[in-house]
Amino acid sequence: MSSDPTKKKLWGGRFTGKTDPLMHAFNQSLRYDQRMHAVDIKGSIAYAKALALKGILTAEERDKTVKGLEIVGKEWDDGVFQVQADDEDIHTANERRLTELIGPLGGRLHTGRSRNDQVATDMRLWLLDQVEEIQAALKDLVSVMVERADKEKDALLPGYTHLQRGQPIRWSHLLLSHAFSLQSDLQRLQELKPRISILPLGCGALAGNPFLVDRQFLAGELGFQSIAENSLWGVGDRDFIIEFLMWASLSMTHISRMAEDLIIYSTAEFGFISLSDAYSTGSSMMPQKKNADSLELLRGKSGRVFGNMAGFLMTLKGLPSTYNKDLQEDKEPLFDAVDTVSACFHIAEGVIATLEIHPSKMRDALTMDMLATDLADYLVRKGIPFRETHHISGRAVALAESRKVQISDLSLEDLRELCDRFEPDVKDVFDFEASVEKRDAIGGTSKRMVERQVRVLREILHAPNSART
Repeated sequence: MSSDPTKKKLWGGRFTGKTDPLMHAFNQSLRYDQRMHAVDIKGSIAYAKALALKGILTAEERDKTVKGLEIVGKEWDDGVFQVQADDEDIHTANERRLTELIGPLGGRLHTGRSRNDQVATDMRLWLLDQVEEIQAALKDLVSVMVERADKEKDALLPGYTHLQRGQPIRWSHLLLSHAFSLQSDLQRLQELKPRISILPLGCGALAGNPFLVDRQFLAGELGFQSIAENSLWGVGDRDFIIEFLMWASLSMTHISRMAEDLIIYSTAEFGFISLSDAYSTGSSMMPQKKNADSLELLRGKSGRVFGNMAGFLMTLKGLPSTYNKDLQEDKEPLFDAVDTVSACFHIAEGVIATLEIHPSKMRDALTMDMLATDLADYLVRKGIPFRETHHISGRAVALAESRKVQISDLSLEDLRELCDRFEPDVKDVFDFEASVEKRDAIGGTSKRMVERQVRVLREILHAPNSART
């Protein structure tokens, strides 16, 4: 075995000096890209078959190569693959081990192929697999939210704007508002797949494949929807990674906003919900504390995912055409974002499934001034323009505040001094249930409309493509 590390490298023939050990470590990516071992093997098996179709490998050589690759893959799966010091990346490691198993024949696998098109293919194959798993996790989360909303339609609580009490709504309506944001994320993820599912293999280093491998065959073998039509673009494009990171950033923003609502509602000052012990932690000093750390971590990790996206976008923005080593920086942010998003969806599902709501606390937070718009609407129905009724209702609120009473405590005579169109039936305005039931147009918070929202989301979740409206 040669002691010169450059003789072990796929690019070593050009160089006569030894690689600085620090540079070797700096250049090496195997410590993190080995998680792509399965797709790297898959791509290599397909390429071996494509080479055989062109007569570059005989049928016997093809079968021997494929069998060797399958052995390498099994070693990874069984956790017995032995990494060598000179293995720069997953491609080098797999080819080195293949050559150990089948001899010089292993070196013929790289005919017409570059690590440039190989890694681009691996990244796309790996991400496609991950997207399927993430989509399933997101569907599970939305499904839990929908089923919970369906069971808890009777609970009323304040709806807030500017974090100030606005109008009464249903708890289910609030929960479904977050579910619809996540359903949009599900749709966007589905729409991203065709832009990931583009085959780079066969682009070579940058100029294409000189052995005329059948790229349609490769696309079919590997399950790609289309083929990179331009080899320069095929090896250098990482837009699909940026787009996934952007998608992940938006999805985590939605998770963070939901977490913020639930954090606020779980405080003693609100008391609308309680998290289960399984998703809470305590204080090292204050024994009484029950912290919503699961939700705080969900909120915090949104910044982590956004940072991955922003960091790699800055790496990409200044690169010249085709492959540059800077693109090795695509893997760690992508891997981290995939892991983070997947974990967050599972944690969020657990939080939503196990939290306890406190309907009496929610209802106690409702105050009659939240029906001021209903009071204005009452006068609209009496034929007065809304801009005028808005002013009248505001004066009623001010009068109640000056007397330190609720607006429902004002007498009919008090109200008639503000407007002579008030009648005894005005008392019917001061009913929270009646207020939410009046919001019965599509999108409203009436029980009928909440049931419609549940039905719409269920239909989306159970549709064949499971993501589109």
